[in-house]
Amino acid sequence: MEKISVIFNRLTNTLDVWFDDPEKEWVSEETGDEVILKKDRNGRVIGFEKLNVLIAKDTPVPVEVLSI
Repeated sequence: MEKISVIFNRLTNTLDVWFDDPEKEWVSEETGDEVILKKDRNGRVIGFEKLNVLIAKDTPVPVEVLSI
């Protein structure tokens, strides 16, 4: 994994996190907890989408990155 991409979309109220290239997405699988797993051709999870992330439009979105 070269990098992790995080995309917060205020228009759709979704948060996408990618561990690999989004172009490799082959199938999506809903978990039932407003989370959709993004998988490649081999069934490996390469990202996820969290639905209904509600943050007021004028509220900044702070980001903290931890690497252990």
